[in-house]
Amino acid sequence: MPLLIVALGIIVLLVLIMKFNLNTFISLVVVSFLIAFALGMPINEIVNTIQAGMGNTLGGIALVFGLGAILGKLIADAGGAQRIAVTLIDKFGEKRIQWAVLVAGFILGIALFFEVGLVLLIPIVYQISKQLRISFLWLGLPMTTALSVTHAFLPPHPGPTVIAQQYGANIGLVLLYGFIIAIPTVILAGPLFTIFARKFVPSAFEREPEGSMASIGEAKQFKLEDTPGFGISAFTALFPVILMALSTIVILLEDAMGLSGNWFFDLVALIGAPTTVMLLSVLLALVTMGTARKIPMKQLMKSAESSIAAIGMMLLILGAGGSLKQVLIDGGVGDTVADLFAGSTISPLILAWLIAALMRIAQGSATVAALTTAGLVIPMMAGTDVNVELMVLATGAGSIIASHVNDTGFWIVKESFGLTMKETFGTWTVLETLISIFGLAFVLILSMFV
Repeated sequence: MPLLIVALGIIVLLVLIMKFNLNTFISLVVVSFLIAFALGMPINEIVNTIQAGMGNTLGGIALVFGLGAILGKLIADAGGAQRIAVTLIDKFGEKRIQWAVLVAGFILGIALFFEVGLVLLIPIVYQISKQLRISFLWLGLPMTTALSVTHAFLPPHPGPTVIAQQYGANIGLVLLYGFIIAIPTVILAGPLFTIFARKFVPSAFEREPEGSMASIGEAKQFKLEDTPGFGISAFTALFPVILMALSTIVILLEDAMGLSGNWFFDLVALIGAPTTVMLLSVLLALVTMGTARKIPMKQLMKSAESSIAAIGMMLLILGAGGSLKQVLIDGGVGDTVADLFAGSTISPLILAWLIAALMRIAQGSATVAALTTAGLVIPMMAGTDVNVELMVLATGAGSIIASHVNDTGFWIVKESFGLTMKETFGTWTVLETLISIFGLAFVLILSMFV
């Protein structure tokens, strides 16, 4: 019954948005209340659950997303994104530019959260698409593929890192096997899938971007000699990656040396936190993309303010998506999924993937799906010789399947590329499902050798 209620709730949400054209934010809040009532949640807890979901979601992404939007806009308005775009075009050529974007997304995705990488890359991808007069989504879909794959399979992303700890897996082996699985998955689900997606959802590739995030990528065209150099532009864009990578290395050394509690390592952890990284990166951009080029601070602040105005509604939509997710969690949907597999004799790798997939479809969050699955399958692993590192990757693969309306990533992609609901399902939802299936397939293949 809880799964049926969730399914009916999602149908109501789609009808409100697509049939009655009700604002997505309002629709999400309405459906959150309806599902909470239908699941039988205590009436005096419903509002608290919805508010907690909103607060937890925005508390985790609002600062990072807002600062990331400002950073991207500063780089774009100064001409830095245009310089990077032109240089990539010159180096890789028009025929291989999609692969260049894929590689850039993969490299950035290793160290950055999905949302941060998306915000940083959108201005650059947007400028490349304008320079070459090709579809924004034609380049954007492989970019999101790379970011999603690294989020699902590679530490130090929260899902695989915490699951590895819970399973007692070697984090270095998880990273090694993750790379082996991630590279072919990115190729198959990225540029190759994009070819088929353009045939089946042509309207998504023909439209001009209209979403709130697309306006961040919009910037006036400069004469190339008036833009910042490629080195300083790339350094400014990659600065968050550099900070996070250095922080991760130092923290790993701390664990290896057993020096926890040392003030130096605590300071490094503070600097390496996503919010701190993005704040420092914005301050750097104000210098490299602004004051060093004699651009007045008032003009820089206009860029900052316009970027925040552009993502205001998106943040509300993401927060409301978090409310729906919290209702599903507190309403006991996860317990229902656990009961379905009680006493199952399926292979632990496939079982972990199945449970994570159902949890993902039911409540939306990939990280929550992965962590919940770990708690469910650990007792089932007793007495088996299954490779725990591959269990981490199988769980990660299942946790990103079929992104839809209860996943904040769905709304991020929809708004970023100005897509309709139908177009988002036909591109992003299918893409995430392919990543999940390919990921499981490569895990099973790798399990024959390790």
